[in-house]
Amino acid sequence: MKSIRKWFVLAACTLAASSLFSQQNDWAQFGRYAEANKLVKTPSKVVFMGNSITEGWWNNDSLFFKNNRFIGRGISGQTTAQMLVRFRADVIDLKPKAVVILAGTNDIAQNNGYIALENVLGNIISMVELAKANNIDVILCSVLPAYDFGWRKGLEPADKIVRLNQMIKSYADQNKLTYIDYHSQLKDERNGLPEKYSQDGVHPTLEGYKVMEKILLPVLKSY
Repeated sequence: MKSIRKWFVLAACTLAASSLFSQQNDWAQFGRYAEANKLVKTPSKVVFMGNSITEGWWNNDSLFFKNNRFIGRGISGQTTAQMLVRFRADVIDLKPKAVVILAGTNDIAQNNGYIALENVLGNIISMVELAKANNIDVILCSVLPAYDFGWRKGLEPADKIVRLNQMIKSYADQNKLTYIDYHSQLKDERNGLPEKYSQDGVHPTLEGYKVMEKILLPVLKSY
């Protein structure tokens, strides 16, 4: 009996270790949407590329995506580097008419270590260039306001987000790309995300997403 119990414990530990090893090796998380991508009818309409804010959008208001035939491809915790790596699988291969890119929060939070804002912008530009090379229209979005990050306190992100948004907007203007300004519509007096739009100061509630939808949807009507 003891030997059987030991065998089950060993098997469980081996399975857990194997799963962890697999996750660590799928750094960009290609597996997250691999099966869902096979079911997408191409060409598709609009793909949303992003992090937990985009992923949470679907979780909070899936009808926004379903009713408008939008595709959500957000992954919690991801930086722009990870999004860039999976951009072909999760955007280009779906052959959308347009892509909505909302990225940068987790870079500022240093989820994968420190990265200069110029290099964050560089990753976003690389996604834009990949999209344009494949005849996909690009909508660039401002990073949402955040006064602090609950999982990494003390980084003082508010002003960094403002600077990154200025850089994204400048690039969009110079290259005649659509820029969506969520930040100015959602921020409070500290350049943070207020309680009426968020429970944790980073991720929007349904009310926050409704504000974002009101800003974005008129731009996407043509698709």
